[in-house]
Amino acid sequence: MSKDTTVENVFQNLRSKGLRVTPQREKILQIFMDLQDGNHLSAEDLFKVLEKKNENISLATTYRTLKILSQFGYLRELDFAEGHKHYELNKDKRPHHHIICLNCNKTMEFEDDLINQVGYRIAEEKGVDVVDIQFKIYAICPNEKDDETKTHRS
Repeated sequence: MSKDTTVENVFQNLRSKGLRVTPQREKILQIFMDLQDGNHLSAEDLFKVLEKKNENISLATTYRTLKILSQFGYLRELDFAEGHKHYELNKDKRPHHHIICLNCNKTMEFEDDLINQVGYRIAEEKGVDVVDIQFKIYAICPNEKDDETKTHRS
């Protein structure tokens, strides 16, 4: 999704595909559009944001909206092996990847054309269309390593 995309543009597109646009869907998409780059929300995180804004949107509606916006490519669904999905705005539809700290759950984003090229090549060889490419590295943050080293020395 390009940076000049507005909530209204997105919903015009969804309407053209026969999807009903609700105030709840609009509010949820706006939250993702307002998020700082690199932030990811789970359904529960999103629900808490909605509660803080005094929005009367149920957790079930939150889950359904996340699923719909992901299916249509406006949100990117991410699995960081935490037992639940995270979501982010799919701004430019360009794959980027994540490094996830196993201790603090900090997530760092990075882009790598070589990883993307390999993904597209493999998909072409297998005769499938790429919807998304996600490469994850599970690691320990430098801060966490320092803490671990100190703990083991004691």
